[in-house]
Amino acid sequence: MKPIVQISLDLTNIDEALETAALAMRAGVDWLEAGTPLILAEGLHGVRKLREAFPGVPIVADLKTMDGGYLEAEMMAKAGATHVVVMARAHAETIKCVVKAGKDFGVQVMGDNMICPDMVEGAKFLEDLGCDYVIHHIGYDERRGIAAAGHRMPSPLDQLREVVAAVNIPVQAVGGLSLEQAIKCPQYGAPLVVLGAPLTIDADSFKTADGNLEESLRMICAAIHAQETISPKR
Repeated sequence: MKPIVQISLDLTNIDEALETAALAMRAGVDWLEAGTPLILAEGLHGVRKLREAFPGVPIVADLKTMDGGYLEAEMMAKAGATHVVVMARAHAETIKCVVKAGKDFGVQVMGDNMICPDMVEGAKFLEDLGCDYVIHHIGYDERRGIAAAGHRMPSPLDQLREVVAAVNIPVQAVGGLSLEQAIKCPQYGAPLVVLGAPLTIDADSFKTADGNLEESLRMICAAIHAQETISPKR
């Protein structure tokens, strides 16, 4: 699978999200993500606006679904999302409902293994229940809390190779990666590269980062797209 670049629009204002998305598409980004902050702030309206502005572009709705899976997935699909996110820590029946809705409404399901006691088993669980992708995720609060306590901040790279080797579906690594680390994800066998907080979005204010974001994104996209994804199963 060729690497895919996804920008996470972890913003709280739809106008800024649309502006950032347009910039990202000009720079070569492949997928747009309606980040959780944007969904909380703008809801279905935000996803509809993204779909109207970017017809034909894959849109990930980062719902982090924990219950009511079928309805949430249905609503986002009808608003224009092409991918929805369900948590591995949700009940198995919820994950099955999201997968069923995905089939019924033509959206793909991304399963997020955040806070699983065993991240590798969490990824396998998601695949077994029919998810199309695995998001290997170390959470925002978890990272900051552990670091504040004086311990080494955990990274999705710590177990990324093991997660990739455990499943047969594409993997995405999320959570505190530097730009250099994100760019190298395809070398770990994870072809879906996410650029978001704190890479392109200010992690504290959830506003677009200062600086020449478009030119930076263009160089990042070129570096990612130039790679081949390395599969540990070869």
